[in-house]
Amino acid sequence: MPMQTSTTTSPLFSATLRPDRSLRAAGGWIGLAAAGILGLPFVISVPEFLLPGVLGFVIAGGALAAFSVRQARRSRRTEQITVWPDQIEVVTSGRGQERQMRRLDPKKVRLLLDRDENERTTAMYLKHGDERIEIGAFLAVNDKSSFARAFGQAVRKARHG
Repeated sequence: MPMQTSTTTSPLFSATLRPDRSLRAAGGWIGLAAAGILGLPFVISVPEFLLPGVLGFVIAGGALAAFSVRQARRSRRTEQITVWPDQIEVVTSGRGQERQMRRLDPKKVRLLLDRDENERTTAMYLKHGDERIEIGAFLAVNDKSSFARAFGQAVRKARHG
């Protein structure tokens, strides 16, 4: 029986990025309901508080509704980033959004990081010629730092490999 060989190469790095889901709108709605229950006796006992109290709840409810819609849209977005020895693939997809794939040459791409005053990574970009692509914009700051470290090592390995 002849020996079979595989020509499939494995990626140097692969990650699926999803939005940070630590902020939930449900907590805001629960807080608004608790504030309403606690504030109701004051509004009833002092009629001058009725109009400002109701106005405050309407504004807070509108802000929470907008926040809920924004979070729902963000939670459906993903980025699949794969580093191969000869290319970097960035696939962006989301609900109601066409899937977009970009292939970049690791020898021509540069990873740019924006940092705050505490040296934490606040933004990550791939610079390819004149094009600048932001990756992981929706990640938490700690996640951006650890992702940038691992991704940078993989890009260096692909560039020199």
